[in-house]
Amino acid sequence: MPINASIPAVLLLCLAIPAVADPVTDIVILGEVHDNPDAHLGQAAALRELKPTAVVFEMLTAEHARKADADRDAIPDAWEASGWRDFEIYAPIFDGLGDARILGAAAPREAVCSVYSNGAATLFGPEAGRFGLDTELPEDQLEARMQLQFEAHCEAMPLDMMGGMVAVQRYRDAVFARAALDALETYGPPIAVIAGNGHARTDWGIPAMIGRAAPDVSTYALGFVEADSSVPFDDFRLVPPAERDDPCNSLTSN
Repeated sequence: MPINASIPAVLLLCLAIPAVADPVTDIVILGEVHDNPDAHLGQAAALRELKPTAVVFEMLTAEHARKADADRDAIPDAWEASGWRDFEIYAPIFDGLGDARILGAAAPREAVCSVYSNGAATLFGPEAGRFGLDTELPEDQLEARMQLQFEAHCEAMPLDMMGGMVAVQRYRDAVFARAALDALETYGPPIAVIAGNGHARTDWGIPAMIGRAAPDVSTYALGFVEADSSVPFDDFRLVPPAERDDPCNSLTSN
């Protein structure tokens, strides 16, 4: 029997209040499983409690976010133009924004693709060193991250190709972190970031990037996950698993 969507929303609101209500936190990163409606209900509840001045979205480019921010009625069209799917399950997040400004940090596809040829530091620009993009990862971390990417891509591509995907992940984390810091400077705390759980992890995701670039800025990462795991967050909330087909079928079937 499907779970009534209103039940998780109320429950998650009650659970999330202690995690997001700390008035000294500058930037709160709300992780998600992208296709899980209950994760988005939890994020929406957290936003209503947090009352951020601005929300940075992984899914929207700066251009699409400006259009959505200027005209809230244009949000669905801006979302569709961004190329991100399933606006219906993200709609509660926008309903929970209040007066928060809408900001986007998605890099254009052509920019992301150029990471493979030009490198993350070159593409990021003069501040690459501030976010650590000008240094190689420790070997053990690189191997761990390559293995995660290998598994995330259903082991359908050679493991030695995953280094480029790790570079893209680092680049995107740095872009999201920079956008959050820019928002903090412009609008003041608290800032919220809506991004996938992989970007919200505290060891090498957005919080770590912010900690390196701006050590005096406080962050809090709250993951919305379908199962307990070793992924590090400051706190996490379990949500019911979404119904979905095996995503590996299209990659591994002959």
